[in-house]
Amino acid sequence: MKTYIFKRLLTMIPMLLGVTFLVFLLMSLSPGDFLTPIKAQRDISAEYIRQLEAEFGLNRPWYVQYFLWLKNLLHLDFGYSWTYKIPVVQLLAQRAPCTLLLSITSLIFSWAVAIPLGVLAAVYKGSIFDKISAFLAYTTLSVPGFFLALVAVYFAARTGWFPTGGLTSIDHDYLSFPERILDYAHHLFLPTLILGIGGIAGLMRIMRTSTLDVIHADYVMTARAKGLGERAILFRHVLRNAINPLVTTLGFAFSGLLSGALLVENVMNYPGLGQLVYQAFLRKDQFVVLGAVVLGSVMLIVGNLLADLLLAWTDPRIRYDK
Repeated sequence: MKTYIFKRLLTMIPMLLGVTFLVFLLMSLSPGDFLTPIKAQRDISAEYIRQLEAEFGLNRPWYVQYFLWLKNLLHLDFGYSWTYKIPVVQLLAQRAPCTLLLSITSLIFSWAVAIPLGVLAAVYKGSIFDKISAFLAYTTLSVPGFFLALVAVYFAARTGWFPTGGLTSIDHDYLSFPERILDYAHHLFLPTLILGIGGIAGLMRIMRTSTLDVIHADYVMTARAKGLGERAILFRHVLRNAINPLVTTLGFAFSGLLSGALLVENVMNYPGLGQLVYQAFLRKDQFVVLGAVVLGSVMLIVGNLLADLLLAWTDPRIRYDK
């Protein structure tokens, strides 16, 4: 198992190199850089601009800039954000936990809804409940996430029941510990709901199909013939085996949440990596974009690795030690 984990972690290196190289190339092809707004100011001397270009390596070819950035990355130096006037590492340390928290809560929400709905749709196959759940699933798949986010922001603004942005309230530092937890939950509710709804439909259909396959398995019929109760059969035999295909999609679901967070965070003004990447890309703050891409890619790779390890834990037939 340790060898398998070590090999999977080694694959991160060429993957991160390829992703960052592509991002750097695309940003270099777009016109301008993060010094463009300064160059437009008449009170800034050309000598000072040349000094800044030399300091940040902007007077060199883009591939030289990329390898200089890689050299600094080996020392865990992600560069400096010209827009926010702080090191990129410090900026990522502020934003990454917010996106990770939103992705985890959305994943828990979608699984908590999709698993029981999928099991019930399989148990009551062909019933009204099965047809209604299928209709709702395909309806949520057809509605774009950014539209739901806009509706959620409008609902929050009209009712005042939920905040229209941010992660905490203004007086968050003066609240007690339980009140801080409730404040976090209050701000996370709508973004979690919007981001999690998009994954419920696919997870529910996978769970329904998997449950239908397991229900008719020989060992389930044997357990039923021995007189075991239907509830015990459902939880001990059916659910434990039917959830395996869902576990395999955990890594893809996590990657979908990370990509979907970019739209949701910007529409709902949530201070995460998605919002940071979007604003940094518009301002040509390339070191922030590259740092966020590296961190998001690491989160994605680790998420897929955890999904594989969880699958081996739930299914004794799967072993990675050979």
